[in-house]
Formats: sequence, C-alpha cells, structure tokens
Amino acid sequence: MEAVRALIENCWIDKKKNKELYVKVRRELTKCQKFFREQLGWTVINNEQILKVEKIPARAEGYMGITDFTESRDYCLFCAVLIFLEDKEEQEQFLLSELVDMLELQLKDVMDVDWTSFTQRKSLVRVLQFCENMRLLEAYEGSSDNIGSSIGQEILYENTGLSRYMAVNFAYSIAGFQSWEDFEKQQNQEGEADRGHYRINRVYRQIAAAPALYWSQSDNPDSIYLKNQRQWIQKNFSEYLGGQLHIHKNAAFLVLDEEESFGERHPREAMLPELVLLLCGLIREKADEGVWKERYDGCIVVSTKEFQKEIYHCRDKYRLAWSKEYREMEDAKLLAAVISYMKSWMMIDECGEEFVIFPASGKIIGSYPAEFDAKEKNR
Repeated sequence: MEAVRALIENCWIDKKKNKELYVKVRRELTKCQKFFREQLGWTVINNEQILKVEKIPARAEGYMGITDFTESRDYCLFCAVLIFLEDKEEQEQFLLSELVDMLELQLKDVMDVDWTSFTQRKSLVRVLQFCENMRLLEAYEGSSDNIGSSIGQEILYENTGLSRYMAVNFAYSIAGFQSWEDFEKQQNQEGEADRGHYRINRVYRQIAAAPALYWSQSDNPDSIYLKNQRQWIQKNFSEYLGGQLHIHKNAAFLVLDEEESFGERHPREAMLPELVLLLCGLIREKADEGVWKERYDGCIVVSTKEFQKEIYHCRDKYRLAWSKEYREMEDAKLLAAVISYMKSWMMIDECGEEFVIFPASGKIIGSYPAEFDAKEKNR
C-alpha cells in the first residue's frame, strides 16, 4: 500500500535524491505491478536511477499540470529544454548561453523570444528551477535565481540523464496533435478495440487520480461497470490505496481516512479549505431547502451573480472566525481564491454566465459550533 501511494504521489522516486524510499518501494514493487498494469493501465519504469509510474489520466482536468508553472510560455520553454537535453550525453556539461541560443532557435516558430523581457526571464527561471528540483540537470557553477535580473551571466550545468524519463512514451505519433483533446480522441479510438479493458482502466484512473467520477445518464458504461463491480473495485482499492468507495446516483468518490491520506488533501488545516467547507455547508442548505434545484445529473446550476453573492454571504456570516488575511481580502481576490480552489477539487465549473455546482460540493461540508452562531445573533 505504501509503495502504491508513493508512486502515485510522486512524479518519480529518484534513487540519488531519496535512496531510502527508492529501496523500500522497489522491494515492494512486484506486489503492486499487476494493479498498475491491469487495473490502471499504467506503465511502470523500474531501473537503477528512478522508479516511476506513467500516470495518464482518464480525462484531462483543469487542475492538472506543473504547479510551479504559471504561464503557457513556461511549458513551451520546458519542452524545448527537454529537447535540448535529449541530445546531451549523461553527465555532459553545458553553459547557459548554449542552452539559451538553442531555446531561441527551437521556439522561433512557436513564440517570440525576448530575453530583455523580465517576464520571459522569470519564465526561464521557473523552468530551470523546476528542472533542478527534479534533477533533470544540476548547476555546477552559478545559480538559476540570478537569471531573473540578467541573462548575460554564465552558469555551468550538467545533464543527469533523467530527462529521457520525463515525457510519457506513447505507442503512437503525436506529431500532428494540436491540443489535449487530440490525446483523449486517440485514447478513445484505441479503446474501441478493447472496450471492456479500456473501461476498467478509465474508471480506476479517474477514481485513483481525480477527486471524483461523475456521470449524467443512468446508462453510462462507466457507472454501470462501477456499480456491477463495486465489491471487486473496493477490494482492490482497499488493498493498494486504502479508503472507502462511495457511490451515489451521479457520482463516485474514494474517501480516505485521515491517517490514510496522502498527497494533496481536502480538507486540510488551512483557512481556504475551511472557508470552502463553510460555503459548501451553505450550498447544501439551499439544496436541501429546495432554493437551489438539482438537475437530472445531480448538479446545480446558478448564475454567476448568485454564486458570488453566496460567497459574500459566507464571509459576512463567519468572518469573525477567519484569519485576518481572508477577513480583509478584496472581493475580487477572495472570489478568485475560492473559485480556483473549488475548481481544482471538481466541486464547480464555470459555463458562460453560470456556475455548475457538482455533487462534490455537498459531499464534505463544515460548520462552526452552535455557540458561534449564538454569539453572531447577539452581536
């Protein structure tokens, strides 16, 4: 169980960086390879440098990506760095100026490269710092931090050879792909050849790697498989990941106990998750009272104005218990923080001038003790 969690939680386990975990997981790998291969359909990389599971999701979600990156430009630069490292031998050294020249050449047809621009230099800093953190390359002389102020100073790097394991190895050509939708389309086409097995992989991937699995129709093939094989699926997850499988009318969740939780968690001890729990409690009240009506698929659709109003109502009702940061936060910043967090946990989505509130919003809710409400009423 611990090996499966470690492989899912980490991009990879680097022997040089964490030898103890590497040895421990590799020792247990034979016990869980079948789960990764058959249930999840994921490839396991096992060599003397790293242990990695190529975690291809069932479908792309907005929260997926490299959290250190903030601009699409960062991803363009990162891909170009990987191409550059591909041509380098392991332990081969190179200078920053050599890398920068290649990036300009590689990206000239994709984006305008202007190293006099502070924002572009900051993008390069984020990319190189991520590469160093993942040990794709190592700085021998100089620091990537200084690039933000000037691109002219030299830094000596060494290629570790790990870059060859960063990108997923697809069994088909992606040269003509234009967006993430092309990957899903190709995946679905391949699944047509073996629908049963592909459905198993899709269901397990969504439950293991996403906060929720949703469906809108009763004849949805994933929901039918989930309900028919509930005991078997629960058994596999209990053995390899832990937690309880909760299946509702239009949604399914893998709920982990506090002592079993790993990776990113909701809720956790922080102000933002706390206030989201309170907001979810208010949403649940409106649903139970029939003020906000559920759709056929278990979702609630409200206008942007209504949803924003509910966030402000939550703040006005509970702000005395909030931290100073959130109590005094500007409206726009508060809205952005709450909406971004709830989207990342598949609780809501924006659709034009409306918000779609998913069943996850009513799954875990929060409230303050009764004495807090009494104090509020007597203010």
